[in-house]
Amino acid sequence: MHSILNAIRGAFAALFSEPEGLGSGAPPTPRFIVFGLGAVGGSLAASLARSGHEVIGIARGKMLEATRADGLLFRTPAGAERVRFPVVATPAEIRFRPDDVILLTMKSQDTEAALHALRDAGVIEQPILCAQNGLNNERLALRLFSNVYAVTVMIPADYTVPGEVNCFGTPRHGMFDIGRYPTGLDDTVHRVGKALEAANHAAYPMADVMRSKYGKLLENLGNVVEAALGPGNHRTDVMDAIRAEAEAVYRAAGITDWIEIGGGDPRRAGVLSMGEVEGATRVGGSSTQSLRRGAGSIETDYLNGEIVLMGRLHGVPTPLNSVLVALGHELIAKGAEPGSYTPETLKQRLGLA
Repeated sequence: MHSILNAIRGAFAALFSEPEGLGSGAPPTPRFIVFGLGAVGGSLAASLARSGHEVIGIARGKMLEATRADGLLFRTPAGAERVRFPVVATPAEIRFRPDDVILLTMKSQDTEAALHALRDAGVIEQPILCAQNGLNNERLALRLFSNVYAVTVMIPADYTVPGEVNCFGTPRHGMFDIGRYPTGLDDTVHRVGKALEAANHAAYPMADVMRSKYGKLLENLGNVVEAALGPGNHRTDVMDAIRAEAEAVYRAAGITDWIEIGGGDPRRAGVLSMGEVEGATRVGGSSTQSLRRGAGSIETDYLNGEIVLMGRLHGVPTPLNSVLVALGHELIAKGAEPGSYTPETLKQRLGLA
């Protein structure tokens, strides 16, 4: 059935598109359902809506209340704009259409519940794009849905105040690698990429997109380190040891080829750098933002915890990442502010002093 559906999609793409599938005769762009209006989801929803795409956001709590009442204040280095689009509390409030594209942008600890809510709301064949950190979201989605896509997210954005998102990326807001999960490209990848490009993001179709997500996970292992030490403080010596442990796990798991997507990624030149947003100061990565907001949960189980899980599966000790998983839970349980650890106390905790 899946191959037949893909063949039908391919036939329609050939009928309505120019040779590369991105010409003026292409099918209408899809409606985007952005599930999770945090820093990433808010930036995507606002930029897509601002560029003329139809968007529905799914949010909760104070963010839901604020965006319903006043729209989303989207600040970038180019200025600020209040962007309005429909926002609901649950997927059950949406009458889903066959052409909908669903972007998952919540933290990984909330993914499973979100997927079940989508299925209960009648989603079946609509594409599910996991625009999230970690490696577990796509596998969870593929258990319930047949059309799953992995998206590597590179977007320097903050969400700490309900109804407001600050996106510091310039000249593009962000960069995204997109491909089918576990591998492949299709018309959906190119259509979503075209929509993201129109919304001032850089989008890269990538058939082996998990190579990119493996590289992003290595970068994200420092999220809880920054949360403990404070914004911008990763400590190169600490991160070198944490990354070496993770790379040993990768090799044991047969993962030997990944893409470096950090600051040294040559694609960033002239495309994505950190700009200044008037009236805003960069808070830090997603885990630092979770502490600052008092979110009550943190994504460490699905970042450093992914390395711990893979290490246990393949018989590789992971003492450093295991400590960081425990540290993430302690920071949340204590209601700690970012920067509650010093470099010395963290190194002692890790056994690196």
